Amino acid sequence: MQKEIPGPAVISLLVDNESGALARIIGLFSGRGYNIRSLTVAPVDEEGLVSRVNVVTTGTPADIRQIEAQIERQVPVSRVVNLTAEGPHVAREMALIKVVSHGESRTEALRIAQAFRARAVDTTASSFVFELTGSTDKLDSFIELMRPLGLAEVSRTGVAAIRRGPQTI
Repeated sequence: MQKEIPGPAVISLLVDNESGALARIIGLFSGRGYNIRSLTVAPVDEEGLVSRVNVVTTGTPADIRQIEAQIERQVPVSRVVNLTAEGPHVAREMALIKVVSHGESRTEALRIAQAFRARAVDTTASSFVFELTGSTDKLDSFIELMRPLGLAEVSRTGVAAIRRGPQTI
């Protein structure tokens, strides 16, 4: 029995920006029982004909290879790259985190936000909305620290990832 790979796998795809492409990707994962931890999609060319999809998933090395092979067969893709397996890459996520607090908790939330370089994008007498960008682990840590201080709501973008250096997908 193979072990699950350490940490999540980040798979990047370039797909034709056509109706149903994303549904086929999601269907491939759900139909085979694979979990999608994060999914981001956006057009990346001037004409809007090609979209980049970043999928974060987990599984054994065989599972990840199977996912890549299935995507290549079932979705109008021009490229599939497992960034995690390929080598150094940059992966970032953005989150909006609402904290409702008063008194000392409010002061502590601001102190922690400053340490994490989170930016207050909305402030009221009883709440903050912080914007934070970084690794998934950084966002997870910040959110956990905000829980006892009045964490009220979280909205996350999912992972955007790209290879380091001059090589492209």
